[in-house]
Amino acid sequence: MNLPKIAMGAWAWGDTDGYFGNTMAGEEFRPIFEAAMKAGLNLWDTATAYSNGESEKILGGFVNDAGRENVIVSTKFTPQMAAMYDNSVEKMCDASLARMNMEYFDIYWIHNPIGAPEYTKQLIPLLKSGKVKTVGVSNHNLAQIKEAETILKDAGFRLSAVQNHYSLLNRSSEESGIISYCKANDIVFYGYMTLEQGALSGKYDAAHPFPEGSARANVFNPLLPQLGALIGELKKIAAAHNVSAAQIAAAYAVHKGVLPILGVTKLYQVEEAVKTAEIILSAEEAASLEAAADASGVSSIQFWESKME
Repeated sequence: MNLPKIAMGAWAWGDTDGYFGNTMAGEEFRPIFEAAMKAGLNLWDTATAYSNGESEKILGGFVNDAGRENVIVSTKFTPQMAAMYDNSVEKMCDASLARMNMEYFDIYWIHNPIGAPEYTKQLIPLLKSGKVKTVGVSNHNLAQIKEAETILKDAGFRLSAVQNHYSLLNRSSEESGIISYCKANDIVFYGYMTLEQGALSGKYDAAHPFPEGSARANVFNPLLPQLGALIGELKKIAAAHNVSAAQIAAAYAVHKGVLPILGVTKLYQVEEAVKTAEIILSAEEAASLEAAADASGVSSIQFWESKME
């Protein structure tokens, strides 16, 4: 599978629970999807859990209009929703396929380690049937990744990908050896929340907080005063490269061997993502960003996550 350097994320699409404070209707995302596809950014990530399937539904319509064979589609089995599907990975997968009007997924994930390794075992029939082409695990620590890999290998398959929270403010997947393990074993490491839902975009700071009324505002607004120096360093390096702070935060992940998933709800974000893949950071620039991040004292690990070890 020929993957672009950056994936497009549809977590905020169809935001029915107010997490992002997004009010866009489905069709409003079409120009964003089409711009990304035109630029060669054809890897799209979603999940059943994103707005209870609404994200999948919106994305599925665009994918089919573009030609299924032209898009790499990634979606997820979420254990917290398993009871709705008789605790069956296949039934949740089938529901996603129906919702997206597709016959297969390029990448299918176990969203988090709750219920592992049983749910991992249930990926095997999906691989055998061709309903999914490759599989990955998300929010797993190194021991859980190795466990999933063993289960799949014993059945004649392999773990193709790992998707964890990764940013300047959460490098635990690097510090725990997960990223180096993935590199050594030909496993693609995807990073989500690379921009910390906008907190590292340069758009927000203590004087310009997130608009009230969304969950991300509740999480990140109290942290913005501590992030001032890091945001300043991002902007400084961005000016040297003639790009935005958000592009530098994402380019840092690419520099570290991560395939970042960038949420896109505006056209300019697609345009920035295209150019981000071309940015080359020096070791000194990466080190200065890490020093500023460490000095902030901010931990961005969310309520559904644990620190990787």
